[in-house]
Amino acid sequence: MRKQLKAVLIILFSVVLLAGPELSSPAIAGENATSSGFQTKAQKLISSNNKLKKAIKSKEKQISKIQDYLDKHKDSQTSSNQTNSSTNSTTTDLANLNYAGTQEITVNNNNPQFSDSDLSTSSGAWQTFGELDNLNRVSAANAMLNVSLMPHAKREPLYVDPTGWHNKKGPSGWLYNRSHLIGYQFTGQNNNVRNLMTGTASLNSPEMQHHEMDIAYYLKRSANHYVRYRVTPVFRGNELLARGVQMEAQSVGDNSIHFNVYIFNVEKGFVLNYNDGTSTVG
Repeated sequence: MRKQLKAVLIILFSVVLLAGPELSSPAIAGENATSSGFQTKAQKLISSNNKLKKAIKSKEKQISKIQDYLDKHKDSQTSSNQTNSSTNSTTTDLANLNYAGTQEITVNNNNPQFSDSDLSTSSGAWQTFGELDNLNRVSAANAMLNVSLMPHAKREPLYVDPTGWHNKKGPSGWLYNRSHLIGYQFTGQNNNVRNLMTGTASLNSPEMQHHEMDIAYYLKRSANHYVRYRVTPVFRGNELLARGVQMEAQSVGDNSIHFNVYIFNVEKGFVLNYNDGTSTVG
């Protein structure tokens, strides 16, 4: 009897040993699955962190530009030899002004120079662009803006090279932009040679863009909102790079939009040659 019992125990023990690896396989598989799950989550977190780092870097650049803008205007307010306005209203008068630390000044006490007929909406929304002069320089662009003119298509890359286009990259980015006189968001004009000038990065943004965003917000609030708009590039003599740009705007029927400003075409860290648009870092 003892011999038989011993034989049975030996057989059972052998079966357990043989079955052991197979019995433990589900547990190992479970551990592998858990490990794989953690690896997948870790990879997703790494990818998410990389995207977040890029977004933060982009925001830091924007903050840096805004801070430069604020610092520049703060310095201009404390400077004793500065003026923030000009009674001069002709393009010749504006062309003869020299930049003295304030990139944007008001013109004509900030009052746009539109006649009653200029403010008429009898023809609805419209836009016109001046002809290029004998040096191929752009001239004034005019419009009666309304939300009906705003484009829905995505803007295509710009390829037109306006006069004075000699771009270069500095520590804070590219020196020049192909600056629209009438912004693309208003009428959808993109590679129109009569609507593009060589403008510095800061002239384009934040200076011009600030006013454009105010107008766009106003137009989108109601289909009945109209804004008379004029943007005039200002050249001195036969120079190919504009000294600045004059922006005038007046909302029809109210004063929600009302300004007349001149923005100097300058860029911190660069010395510009207005004769041809070349530049040196300094």
